[in-house]
Amino acid sequence: MTQWTSAVGAAQLARQLNAQQSRPAGPGTRKPPAYRALSDGVRLLVLEGRVPVAARLPAERELALALSVSRTTVAAAYEALRAEGFLESRRGAGSWTAVPAGNPLPARGLEPLPPDSLGSMIDLGCAALTAPEPWLTRAVQGALEELPPYAHTHGDYPAGLPALRQTLADRYTARGIPTMPEQIMVTTGAMGAIDAICHLFAGRGERVAVESPSYANILQLMREAGARLVPVAMAEGLAGWDVPRWRQVLREAAPRLAYVVADFHNPTGALATEDQRRALVEAARSAGTVLVADETMSELYLDGDRPGEELPPPVCAFDPAGSTVLTVGSASKAFWAGMRIGWVRAAPEVIRSLVSARAYADLGTPVLEQLAINWLMGTGGWERAVDIRRAQAGENRDALVAAVRRELPSWEFDVPRGGLTLWVRTGGLSGSRIAELGERVGVRVPGGPRFGVDGAFEGYVRLPFTVAGPVADEAAVRLAAAARLVESGARAGTDAPRTFVA
Repeated sequence: MTQWTSAVGAAQLARQLNAQQSRPAGPGTRKPPAYRALSDGVRLLVLEGRVPVAARLPAERELALALSVSRTTVAAAYEALRAEGFLESRRGAGSWTAVPAGNPLPARGLEPLPPDSLGSMIDLGCAALTAPEPWLTRAVQGALEELPPYAHTHGDYPAGLPALRQTLADRYTARGIPTMPEQIMVTTGAMGAIDAICHLFAGRGERVAVESPSYANILQLMREAGARLVPVAMAEGLAGWDVPRWRQVLREAAPRLAYVVADFHNPTGALATEDQRRALVEAARSAGTVLVADETMSELYLDGDRPGEELPPPVCAFDPAGSTVLTVGSASKAFWAGMRIGWVRAAPEVIRSLVSARAYADLGTPVLEQLAINWLMGTGGWERAVDIRRAQAGENRDALVAAVRRELPSWEFDVPRGGLTLWVRTGGLSGSRIAELGERVGVRVPGGPRFGVDGAFEGYVRLPFTVAGPVADEAAVRLAAAARLVESGARAGTDAPRTFVA
């Protein structure tokens, strides 16, 4: 049995390695031997997630031809990578990327801090904002007025309240995707939706293709469900999906499920284009893969006066029947994380299967919260609340961007047009170490490996748009202090995760 789950072609790897040559070297840096430059380049691609962990590398002769170097150089580079734990090999199976024992590995998702801890710690761990009042209060009051008839029932609605299923179906229909209530199941947040989908479609040991990087809590959910994650690297910056790479993975790994965030991707903020969406749906259909499209960030467009007109169509627009694309939505990001209402849109037979399986899970979603969301969506309150959320997130984004650029000018990022997160390259410092030392100086931030598979993205942190004004300024000051601690530790030769440069 082979140990690799995807493959990297010689031409593709050569392009990625050659692109690194445009990065400036640090002052006083001496040019390393050719084999060392090659091994360092591959190592950095793995740590940054540009080459997935458990990806089969090209044979020595193939890569030597693509790079116009000797086979001896490639052989020496591979041997160095094996010695450092970044490459594993077996006769007849080839060589595949790895992460050495002792390197930071993705842990559980970052839980929110207790409210009583927020006075001394700036929490950049969770991408969640305060409720957009007065709409939370009004929604709960409206729900209480509509509750009495439901109080005379058993209160169990495994598929969701019929009224909310109809409302959600109507909203998809208004977006140009005709939808029946029978295509909707209401869940306890998006996490509940994806958990139900994973248990139905991806049993223990099944392969699930995921973006690399991807949302940390979903990756952990899938790990605990026993899924075998197959990472697919995102394109550079905000370019979104690398469709040829997706086609290759879907064709060769044949995953049962694929999970994607097309709308203001968490953590990068990328927005997939219409062509990318169409191509990925076609590739998934051809491979027999069920595509889970997470829309939780879709309404958080932060630039422009009329955001709905500037977004590409939903992923499910290219599979309106819902047999290939299972769409997951949620009130948690667009409205409030405390409102644990999510939903799945899929083919009626898929919804029936999900509902049947729910009898052995949580039975249903709280009635009062469903009534609150239905009240919001039926009165125009949803749109007004989302407008408040967009304005708040946009101001926070601009404040955080300005503060980080001022305090940490060597850190690199692209500013997304929507969503709630900034994906930041930390100037060659260990993101895990910054996260660890950040708590000492009063700022909580997740390191990049939480958003990768098996230790990738060590050179990144994720910064959510949850603070503004003086708090954003202070957060950047504390991050800079953490970065200085990491740098001083590296100079002192501690056993902390080392810095790395291309």
